[in-house]
Amino acid sequence: MDKKYDLDGRLEDFAASIIVFYDKKLSSYAGDYLVKQLIRSSCSSALNFGEYLGAASDKDKANKLRITLKELRESLRNINIQIKAEIFSKSDLQSLKKENDELIRIIVTILKRY
Repeated sequence: MDKKYDLDGRLEDFAASIIVFYDKKLSSYAGDYLVKQLIRSSCSSALNFGEYLGAASDKDKANKLRITLKELRESLRNINIQIKAEIFSKSDLQSLKKENDELIRIIVTILKRY
């Protein structure tokens, strides 16, 4: 399947790219806190999408998608806070932010089916 449309793989790749990008210890309390939370929310979005793929009912599928969306929005907010707090520069985080935004848009589109 074309990687552009492999949503499951894209969510996993997004979570992995967060881990790889932040695979260094930050010296500030705020940076450490935000990075750990971003890793949790980005991984949770991929894991909950996996739950969506295995859900038995439309109601359960919609619920798993809502959780995926919630976690992606949390990730985006976290990235924005890091940019505003200058933990990392906007240019450093731009590709992660762009992918995060695209994933949100895709999930919102899928959710409209339910």
